[in-house]
Amino acid sequence: METDNKKSIKKPSFMYALMMLLSIVAVVSTGILAFDAPIQILMFISMLVIIPFMLGLGFTYKQIEKSMARAMGRALMPGVILLTVGILIGAWIASGTVPTLIYYGVQAITPQFFLVTTLLFCSLVSVATGTSWGTVGTAGVAMMGVGTALEIPAGLIGGAIVSGAFFGDKMSPLSDTTNLAPAVTGGNLFKHIKHLLWTTVPSYLITAAIFLFIGLRYHGTGTDSQSVNQLTAYLADNFQLGIVPLIPIVVLITLLVMKKPAIPSIFAGAAVGGLIAIFYQGFGFSETLNTFYSGYTVESGIPVVDELLIRGGLTSMLELIALFLFALGLGGLLADAGVLETLIASFAMKIKHTGVLTIVTIIVSYLTLVLGGTVYFSTVMGGTLMKPIFERLNLEPENLSRILEDTGTLSAPLVPWTGGGIYTAGALGIATVTYLPFCFLAFITPLFTLLYGVTGWTIKEKKKVKQKKPNIKVAEA
Repeated sequence: METDNKKSIKKPSFMYALMMLLSIVAVVSTGILAFDAPIQILMFISMLVIIPFMLGLGFTYKQIEKSMARAMGRALMPGVILLTVGILIGAWIASGTVPTLIYYGVQAITPQFFLVTTLLFCSLVSVATGTSWGTVGTAGVAMMGVGTALEIPAGLIGGAIVSGAFFGDKMSPLSDTTNLAPAVTGGNLFKHIKHLLWTTVPSYLITAAIFLFIGLRYHGTGTDSQSVNQLTAYLADNFQLGIVPLIPIVVLITLLVMKKPAIPSIFAGAAVGGLIAIFYQGFGFSETLNTFYSGYTVESGIPVVDELLIRGGLTSMLELIALFLFALGLGGLLADAGVLETLIASFAMKIKHTGVLTIVTIIVSYLTLVLGGTVYFSTVMGGTLMKPIFERLNLEPENLSRILEDTGTLSAPLVPWTGGGIYTAGALGIATVTYLPFCFLAFITPLFTLLYGVTGWTIKEKKKVKQKKPNIKVAEA
C-alpha cells in the first residue's frame, strides 16, 4: 500500500513550488509586520499551510506526519544542547564564574578597545575549540556581561561576539561545519580551509577595523559610571571572586579541545559550577538544583545587576526549542515535496558563467538556511543541489564549499528560527534582531564571494587530463 502511495506522488511544477514558498513568506511576514506575532506560532501555522499543497501532490497525511517527525527528530540533540547550556549559564552565575569574569573584565578592559578585543578573544576560543556554540555560551556570555557593565550597546557586543565565534566555526579544522562542507561537495578539508582564506582574511580585517573605529566613541565611558561602581561593589560583596570560580571554564574548554561530546562536556562544566556554588559560594543543594532548572534569581534593586544576573536555567530554553522544532518540521516538508529541486531544475542548464553560478549558489544557501532551520540542512541541501552544476562547469569542489561556508555558516545566527539564531539569542539574552545589524563579518564576506565569482579570480578549475593517443600497431600485410 505504501509503495502505491509513493508511486502516485507527483513532482511540483515550477509555479506550484513557487506558490508553496510564497505562502510561507505571506504567513511569516504578515504575522510579524501586521500582528507582531511570536515566530513560533508562525512557523507552526506555516507547517499547516503546506499540508494541503502536499496532499495535492499525492502525499497521504500519514506520509506527511512521518516527514515532519523525521525532520523534527534532527532537533533532538541540538535541543538537548540548548537545555544543557541553559543549565550551564545558571550554574556559572551561582558559582561566581560569570561574576568573576565581569568584575575583573570591567577593570581590565579599556572601553574604547572592548569591541575589537571581544572579536579577537571569541575568535581565538572558537578556533581552538572548533565550536561557535561553546564560544558563545562561555566567552560570549562573559563578554556580554563586561560590555553591558561598560555601558556599550548590547547589539554591538552581540555583533562582535557572533563575528568572532562563527569565524572560528568556519575556519577551525575541529569544527563540524568546516568538515561537513567539503565532505558534501567532494572536496578536501585543508584545501577547503586554504580556499576560505581568500574571502575570510580581508573580511575579518575590515570587520576588526570597523569594531575598532566604533569602539573609539566609547572613550571615557564605562568604569567611572555610577552603575558600574554599583555593579562591581555588589559582585564583590555577594560573591567570592578569584581563581576558584574560573575552574568550570578550564574544565569545559579542556573537554571541548579534546573533542569530547558536547552534551557531557557542557554538563560537566555546569556540574563543576554547581559544586563550587555549594562548597565555595555557600548555596544550598536544593537551591543549586533550582538554579539549574529555573535559572539564577536575585532581587538586588540595582537594575544593571538584575539585568546581568537573572538569567539561565533549563526552562529559559523551552521557547527556543519549540521554534527549532517547528522550523525543522517545515523545512522537512519542503524538502520531501521537492520544492527546491524543482525551482533550481528550471534554470540549471542556463548557468554557464561563474558569476551567475555564484549568485545562484548564494541564494540557494540562504534559502535553504531560512527554510531548513539549521546550517546542516543548508550545507547538505545546498551542496547536493549545486554540486552537479559545478562539476558540469569543471570547477573544483572547494569553490562550492567556500560559498556554503561564506553564507550559510556565517549567517546561521542571523535567522531567528535557525539553530544558530535560537541558541545565540538564548545564550546572550538578547533578541536576534538586536545584534543582527552589527554582524559585519557575515555581511562583508559574501561580498568578496560575489566579487570573486563575477571576476573569476580565485575560482579554481579542475585540471584537464590529457588523453593519451592509443598506441595502435598496424599489422603488415
